[in-house]
Amino acid sequence: MRQRIRKLSLSVVLCLCARVAAAQPLPTPTAAPASPDFLAHYNFQLSAAVLSNEDIRFTWDMHFGGDVDLVDYVAGRANVLIDYEAVLGNEFRRFDPNQGNYTLEGSSSVRVGGTEIAGVFHHVSRHLGDRPKRFAIAWNMLGARALRRVDVAGVQIDGVLTVGKVIQHSFVDYTWTSNLDVMVRRRVHARVGVFAHGLGELFGVDPALAGRDMQRDGRVDVGVRLEGRAGAAELFVGYERRIDAYPLDRIALRWPFLGFRFVAK
Repeated sequence: MRQRIRKLSLSVVLCLCARVAAAQPLPTPTAAPASPDFLAHYNFQLSAAVLSNEDIRFTWDMHFGGDVDLVDYVAGRANVLIDYEAVLGNEFRRFDPNQGNYTLEGSSSVRVGGTEIAGVFHHVSRHLGDRPKRFAIAWNMLGARALRRVDVAGVQIDGVLTVGKVIQHSFVDYTWTSNLDVMVRRRVHARVGVFAHGLGELFGVDPALAGRDMQRDGRVDVGVRLEGRAGAAELFVGYERRIDAYPLDRIALRWPFLGFRFVAK
């Protein structure tokens, strides 16, 4: 078993040296400041993941973005999140960016004990690269979010639960969404930590639009975090099931992935 673990670890390192790797930012719970503050906290990430998949439209998944607390008013905070996702294949060239997906989100929260409750407006817009598409593929969601951080015996657990109603949509058939995002971290050295991450999502749909039932997707990944003076690098490996993976096709695809992520401390 130890030999297999060593071989797997070596394979991960070799693959990371040869190709690069990715995921959306997770809004994290924060402690209340002593007094109201401006730009009190921010998360930033740049990530890339290589996908093991037979579909030539999906070989890389990249993200660039983050979230910032515009104002922390002690009882809660106002947060803005922005993320850009580029999906690359090798259909027309070796690195063929065929998708550009934008996520824009605004939220305002209140702290209730150790839990943060937020109202959320969430917008997603999906676009094609180097391919014709003149109609919109997008949706707006209005919902609620609960965030909580728990520390147990040196293990930090961040949980985020979001539910919402789709109040506007173009092309997609979604009517409501919900997701649970959990990140577990443990420090094993002054500058080294390990983590495990899981995300599950449900999408309610209008069967009259595409003749299908509720959709489910999710991802799991594990990795190591290496901290520097101003930021950190995370190396991870995982597995994902993604519904409507290509904007024009209402089908789900699955793939294992391997990646890295640079984040702000």
